[in-house]
Amino acid sequence: MKKILLKFLRQLISSLTIIIIDLTLYISKKGLSLFNTSKRRSFLRDNKSVLTQGLTGLLICAFGDLFAGLILGNMTHYLESLPGLIVLIPGSIGMRGNIYGALASRIGTNLHIGILSPELKKSDILSQNIQSSIILTLILSISLGILAKITCTLFNLNSISLVDFILISSFGGLISSLIMLPATIMIPIKSFQNGWDPDNITIPIITALGDLFTLPSIILAIYLILFINNPFIKMIINILIVIFTLLSFYFAYNSGSTIKKILKQNTPVLFLSSLMGISAGQILNVFMSTLLTNQSLLSLIPIFSGESGGLLSILSGRLTSAIHSGIIEPTYRLSEELRKNFEIILILSIIIYPLIGVLVGSFLYFLGNLHLSIITIVLISTISGLTLIPILMFAVFNISIFSYVNGFDPDNVAIPVETSLTDFLSNIVLISVSLILFGSLL
Repeated sequence: MKKILLKFLRQLISSLTIIIIDLTLYISKKGLSLFNTSKRRSFLRDNKSVLTQGLTGLLICAFGDLFAGLILGNMTHYLESLPGLIVLIPGSIGMRGNIYGALASRIGTNLHIGILSPELKKSDILSQNIQSSIILTLILSISLGILAKITCTLFNLNSISLVDFILISSFGGLISSLIMLPATIMIPIKSFQNGWDPDNITIPIITALGDLFTLPSIILAIYLILFINNPFIKMIINILIVIFTLLSFYFAYNSGSTIKKILKQNTPVLFLSSLMGISAGQILNVFMSTLLTNQSLLSLIPIFSGESGGLLSILSGRLTSAIHSGIIEPTYRLSEELRKNFEIILILSIIIYPLIGVLVGSFLYFLGNLHLSIITIVLISTISGLTLIPILMFAVFNISIFSYVNGFDPDNVAIPVETSLTDFLSNIVLISVSLILFGSLL
């Protein structure tokens, strides 16, 4: 592990140097072309389908995340009455994107390279992907509950019990899976059947569904544990869930090469992602007083994080498929194809970040819960997004190449790490920009 980490750091520094040099030369040569209207039109025309499909997926994602934000903005009662719950929420939201985003990416890649038929019928590879996703949901739900309790204990925060953390996380994960799993299978297959590239549209939609259904699932899970309301029965259920999860993992791991590979590569990555998700929750917990008194900012968090994840998932999905197909060489050089993908994401970013600010501000205005002006919300979203996106693009590029070069499938590594990194950094950037530039208004 130490050698791999040192190798990664060396490659990271080397690639960063190469990218800076390449970008400097590229900007020097092509800077004036920004004023060339015909070239801009040519680029937009050549990539019209990618931009259209990507924007469609992001808009669907935006409305899903918008409702998630409105739900979170109205969860102040639960956040106050169940101390520590906010620590669990970003990790739970991220877990859906991590598990089902990776599943969608694998299905998309398998469709591209012909391993999976675009007809929705039973197959070994599809069955093992479904089985692994259910097991990973259970494993990560339990891990998130434990990590949330440990975090609250380490920071000496008042919180609910460990049993309640695990049950809320596990029940929430299973409830949301009833919708997420069928959707994750059908959307990439249907998009492929209709001539759409799953890399451009599937993962943003899956991310949006994860964001949308996670919070209602957590609320239902809360009602379930309140209905049980017996410490002994809750303890027994908790033990049964843990035993069932461990046995399922053991038997599945030894049942087939595909599922073994998925569990082997995904489990440690998703555990690391859970740590970042809990860290994102702790960041929100630190600013709890500000968030509870400002519904505008609280409602902006899910849609900002979701759209950032959606943008990066498009990039990650396209890079992964391109690497598997040989379109992009698995090297740290900034090729023309790679630059094109970066430019596509930047164009989509310039469109989507102001738009989500307008959406959040408009909906809150009509609901009578607008605490900041719409212009302020748009500025916070746009400045935060355009600050965040270059950092995340650089990270996704390096993670995708590094995982492929070292024998890992980027579908199993890039999406989970990228989603969790997005959740973590988006909270930091959004709250920092809000406090630094608009602190007097909050």
